[in-house]
Amino acid sequence: MEYFSTDDIPARDRMALFHDVVARHIAGRAFTAVSRAEIRVEIAAFGLPDQVTVATGSYSPIYGARTRELLNDGRDNYLLTIHTREHEVSVDGRKPMTVPAGNLMLINEAICSNFQLPETAVKVVSLKRSRLARLVPRIEVEAFHHIPVVAPGMPLLTGYADILRENPPQGEQARQIAANHLHDLAALVLDGFVNGGAARNEVGIRAVRLDLIKKEVLRHLQDPDFGIDAAARRQGITPRYIQRLFEAEGVTFSEFLRASRLDMAFRLLRQSTSGESTISALAYDCGFRDISTFNRGFQRRYGATPSDVRADTMRRRYD
Repeated sequence: MEYFSTDDIPARDRMALFHDVVARHIAGRAFTAVSRAEIRVEIAAFGLPDQVTVATGSYSPIYGARTRELLNDGRDNYLLTIHTREHEVSVDGRKPMTVPAGNLMLINEAICSNFQLPETAVKVVSLKRSRLARLVPRIEVEAFHHIPVVAPGMPLLTGYADILRENPPQGEQARQIAANHLHDLAALVLDGFVNGGAARNEVGIRAVRLDLIKKEVLRHLQDPDFGIDAAARRQGITPRYIQRLFEAEGVTFSEFLRASRLDMAFRLLRQSTSGESTISALAYDCGFRDISTFNRGFQRRYGATPSDVRADTMRRRYD
């Protein structure tokens, strides 16, 4: 295991070593620190047969680029990265895309790319391009692929890589087996997504992420403090990203949350066996803070007041 930390370097030499050692020779990228006073980098890595590298890193906020000049170093492996913080990436001159925390980005190192990182930690696996392409032929249709954390097989790939980081294999046979497993597990994850191409990947990622957010909302309907900020924290993404996902469906996050709470109240009213619970208590149990807001929203949605629905339920039950 090789280890590099700016903490081990005198402050006056950090910037030069950061650019020469970390940027050019380790990462193969040009880095610009957001703040010279706060530059901090830690990297731990080890190599395996077939050009495989397994690494972890942590960075203070930085901008990075795989420039056209740096492409002359001949690197053409696929770099798989998973960050602990949401960040932006632009590949092959395309519009920057937001990558939520925990999602996997796979980028061909033979292609130019740019990224902006907040203070973050990252897990990295570099795999041989030609070997991965044999396992997943359509991988080369696009320069990059964005895979959600919930993709089938992701726990296997990330879990196995974590085991290797904690216990690097010893001996050539063990090292070769580990390299084989990483290629096979990466192919398992990538095959289902890559076959549809990058555009389909993004549609699938947004759909999965939106479904996860909606399930999160439904689990917290009774919590009056639950809102878009809480949902974003739990999902490891920004509130604005959540807003864009809902806007694509023609609805806002607040509208979905309110409608879900109203639907919950309607179901409870239909299931009630008597008038043991007041309308106010029911509204509060469904996450509403204000009874008048609840009543107005309920009548707009169902064309009847909560009392009307309760009375109709009682009537139907005893008819």
